[in-house]
Amino acid sequence: MALQYQDFKEVRVYPGLQVWRVEGTTLTRVPESLYGSFYMGDAYMVLHTHDGVSYSLHYWLGKKCSQNESGAAAIFTVKMVDHLGGKAVQYRELQGFESITFTSYFKQRITYQAGGAASEFQHVVTNDMSVQRLFHVKGRRVVRALEVPLAWASFNRGDCFIADFGEVIYQWCGSMSNRFERQKAGQVGAGIRDNERNCRAELIVVEEGAEPLGMTEILGNKPDLPDGDGSDDAMADISNRKMAKLLMVSDMTGSMQVSMVGEENPLSQTQLQSEACFILDHGTTQIFVWKGRKANLTERKEAMKAAECYIKQMDYPANTKVYIFRDWKENEGFGKVFITEWIAKIQQEEFDASKLHESRHMAAQYNMVDDGSGRTQVWRVENSKRVPVDPDTYGQFYGGDCYIILYTYPKGQIIYTWYVKRTPLTFDYE
Repeated sequence: MALQYQDFKEVRVYPGLQVWRVEGTTLTRVPESLYGSFYMGDAYMVLHTHDGVSYSLHYWLGKKCSQNESGAAAIFTVKMVDHLGGKAVQYRELQGFESITFTSYFKQRITYQAGGAASEFQHVVTNDMSVQRLFHVKGRRVVRALEVPLAWASFNRGDCFIADFGEVIYQWCGSMSNRFERQKAGQVGAGIRDNERNCRAELIVVEEGAEPLGMTEILGNKPDLPDGDGSDDAMADISNRKMAKLLMVSDMTGSMQVSMVGEENPLSQTQLQSEACFILDHGTTQIFVWKGRKANLTERKEAMKAAECYIKQMDYPANTKVYIFRDWKENEGFGKVFITEWIAKIQQEEFDASKLHESRHMAAQYNMVDDGSGRTQVWRVENSKRVPVDPDTYGQFYGGDCYIILYTYPKGQIIYTWYVKRTPLTFDYE
């Protein structure tokens, strides 16, 4: 069913995932068998309903999506939020930089295809045995398969590729690709076979240098291929994750203004006022917009626009993520951000820890090995490596990170690991 802007009262919301594709001023539902496959020239709206009581609403923009489609997707998102009674947490997703929440819907596997509605490309036809296309498989935590020109010039020895020829799907593995990359490429190939071909196609694994006739008849003889850059697609500037600024969007002075409220960690939720809207700048990786329950309509409308202007003024990447939360639903989103992305703060009472070990009962109950006078070392885990933490900041932990703590005492050593026990909602650590 295609939806016009005014038709959202007819949308039937049910638990689970629903995906629509933006086509001009209409929304067209995407078949469930094609979930996770996106055209680079299109915009999509994705709704995930949790137990029928809470909602995550994403609008996804392809790299070649037109400004008109981008605007239409934003309008559809606002309309859907209204239809859901303002209960949805909103996400703006950009191709190649999707949130963990978004990618989790598609089993960490996303396919990008060339074309879009504006160029009269239609969604993949199930059981189309005449198709000929090539996908470059990249990614570690999240697998992304990008459609590239069907030619040897698109290949390199360091990666894996999926050559989809309809009845036969070839998983081509470069001689320098690793086992992990091969496994992920296999998942992409199997997804095409099972979902688009209803298991009617054959999936064949091909090693570099052993290309079958079925490939060379279409691609020609294989030339010498480059090694590939071998770089991690999602290298992030870790230092940016430690930055935070809180800005208030308000017209209390008579004109709309954006003013700085806090410039250093830890920030507190007490700085948020229900009468205004706020922008939380989390470095160049993500921006959060918080709309106060008592903020007026103008402030609510201007908050998102102010966030986008702020991104440009700060010269942040265009793919900076923007998330929207409301204070009366903060326990389903923004409230957790304060807990998990800022310094974990625990209410403490004064006590003499050095005397706890003197009680044998207490020492046994809490596995205390001594009076705490041993040597403590702390490392933060960054990109699978240990980074020493400044001793002056011992006891401060960021919810977005994992830590290793080594305690050395006269009779031995104890190793602790620290992390936040949660299901990731809005953070992309790829």
